[in-house]
Amino acid sequence: MGEGEVIGASTHYLTTPQGGGDVWSAEAASAGRRGAQKIVSAGEVAAPERVADLLGVGRGDPVVARRRIMFLDGEPCELTDTYYSVEIARGTGLAGTAKIRGGAVRLLAELGHVGVRATEDVAARMPSESERAVLALRADEPVIELTRLTLDADDRPVQVDVMVMPPRGQKLRYEIRIG
Repeated sequence: MGEGEVIGASTHYLTTPQGGGDVWSAEAASAGRRGAQKIVSAGEVAAPERVADLLGVGRGDPVVARRRIMFLDGEPCELTDTYYSVEIARGTGLAGTAKIRGGAVRLLAELGHVGVRATEDVAARMPSESERAVLALRADEPVIELTRLTLDADDRPVQVDVMVMPPRGQKLRYEIRIG
């Protein structure tokens, strides 16, 4: 990895980590860096339009959301909002701000919700003022927004992740099996 470069392979975040550790911290450590995260908020919110469409709920209906700030070597590098339907997450650790022992993927599996397929959309855009402030962006600096929908074996939505990050030092890697 080059200076400031983090390679995020989505598959690491879609399966339960061995040993139940923090995937982000482990990925950063493998590159000789320090990764950390802070859960800023969690609980029920009105579903944003795009999230509602992806989760298959009504626009504005309640969903459970977890907002995290990801840090690399002590600097904020990504905002991640994860959304779940209330049928999946209400009353579980997903609706709280405490770290989830073994991670969210493990808890979802224990609740009977195993992701088997994910789709991702990546777009570049200008950040909101709050995103600019949290990520310490310059006035003219865009962000990359990666939206991931995880589906179970019956093509039911399990979760939606919306990740916002500055493009500097980012490299996304995708492995696609053909046939």
